[in-house]
Amino acid sequence: MTALRSAVWLPLFDDLADPAAVVRLAVAAEEHGWDGFFVWDHVRWQEPVQAVADPWTTLAAVAAATTRLRLGPMVTPLSRRRPQVVARQTATLDRLSGGRLVLGAGLGSDRFGEEFSRFGEEADDRRRAVLLDDALGVLRQAWSGEEVHHHGPGGTIDGVRFLPRPVHGTVPVWTAGFPGNRRPLVRAARHDGFVPVNLEHPDQLAGAVDRIRELRTEAGTVAAPYDVAVALPASADLAAFEAAGATWWLADTDPHGNTVDAVLGVIRDGPFR
Repeated sequence: MTALRSAVWLPLFDDLADPAAVVRLAVAAEEHGWDGFFVWDHVRWQEPVQAVADPWTTLAAVAAATTRLRLGPMVTPLSRRRPQVVARQTATLDRLSGGRLVLGAGLGSDRFGEEFSRFGEEADDRRRAVLLDDALGVLRQAWSGEEVHHHGPGGTIDGVRFLPRPVHGTVPVWTAGFPGNRRPLVRAARHDGFVPVNLEHPDQLAGAVDRIRELRTEAGTVAAPYDVAVALPASADLAAFEAAGATWWLADTDPHGNTVDAVLGVIRDGPFR
């Protein structure tokens, strides 16, 4: 049996903006042997998409209806979320799910929905990167259960403890980024997983995985568990990406015109084996 784990990966748009329908899909995914169930985190998307659901509310319903699937937002742009609120949301969702939460985090993009510029959020990639790293630092402190004293570019937290803690004391963090860029790989090496963006071929992945491994060796964390999640259609050569270092496959589907029946077909086809 392959070591590559498989996850349903859904944009919560239009038909999939109905949380009850998404819960039914998650239950079906668990029944058909999938390992994970991850959702996109957006507040707006380009036309023809009209309806968009909230990922946190949807994931809470998924957590309550399943028992085995790993779940989480994949990925959330932390620059437009207050880290103290995310600390509460993540700990609550992790406990509701029995410790099954994975937090995907990244810069996000204004390209497809103008969801930064239209809401007056930070649209500059470099400044969002600073806010992302600041928020991740806050979350690590908050999950520790110790008092958080933080004064950074994302705001101030002055002597607050965040309890209850996640089930396992922390939440795995997978960070997203372009595999050929240095800073995303440095960030990924500091956390628990990497989600390469716009991945084109296995050699590209292998190079990124090698660099992350080097950075983790230098930091003395190479022995810690680490995941690499690749978003690819079912038609891709998944075995080649597994050989290049992938540990998770996120089943990629078209965000435009995606239907409940189409996703159910992917689920029934089954995970990669």
